[in-house]
Amino acid sequence: MLQVQSAVERRLRERDNKVKLIIATIKPYKLEEVREALTAIGVRGMMVSEIKGFGAQSGHTEIYRGAEYAVNFVPKIKLEIAVPADMADSIVETITKTARTGKIGDGKIFVLDLAQAVRVRTGETGPDAL
Repeated sequence: MLQVQSAVERRLRERDNKVKLIIATIKPYKLEEVREALTAIGVRGMMVSEIKGFGAQSGHTEIYRGAEYAVNFVPKIKLEIAVPADMADSIVETITKTARTGKIGDGKIFVLDLAQAVRVRTGETGPDAL
């Protein structure tokens, strides 16, 4: 009986400690605008990486010093944001509105369940670690 009660309590705690990981790829020149919009709605931190990739764009050609080059991978910015689950929808909406140009290559957004988050300095876990 004790094990069943512990499992139920654990599930309730996990439900209350839901954390989401939002991964977004955007055009590089949109980074500052997206960062400002996210800060305005309460996002306190994010990780930013410069990446290269392709999707529907499939790259393009450029002319450099008279020679034509195929650019198969397009520069992008990847944002990784760990947030409490209740903020995820508003963050996705904000990124979508702010990063959209209406042209091909605007990016993608992925939302994942985060199994665990730990603040190294204090040992806090779940949303408290954010």
